[in-house]
Amino acid sequence: MEKQSKLLIIDDSDVIVEMLYQFLKSKNYELFSASNGLDGIKIFNSDIQGFDLVITDIVMPNISGVGVISILKNKRPDLPIIAITGFGEHPESLAAEAHADVVLEKPIDLNILNQHISDLIARKNS
Repeated sequence: MEKQSKLLIIDDSDVIVEMLYQFLKSKNYELFSASNGLDGIKIFNSDIQGFDLVITDIVMPNISGVGVISILKNKRPDLPIIAITGFGEHPESLAAEAHADVVLEKPIDLNILNQHISDLIARKNS
């Protein structure tokens, strides 16, 4: 039996976290979530090597998703990160600068998200 991939979801919207959590749980991922960037970084730091992929919102209070991406990539350059945003082009370019692997706009197509997760984890493990 292959090991479950371990994902961290960071979003300040409880609705988004719950939606992603329910969908990804059904795809058999091991999930952790945080409602802000600071908590997300703390969870990540508690098991830096353990996470296979991070999904983070870009626009959040305190530490933005761009900040989160920069910090996590600094600690683990190989870590796949998917950035999600409900705001136009500017945050997306910031996420790209911070080296997010994929940037998706809200509302998110969950099947497309799942395909990106599968592709990124497969590429990381190859």
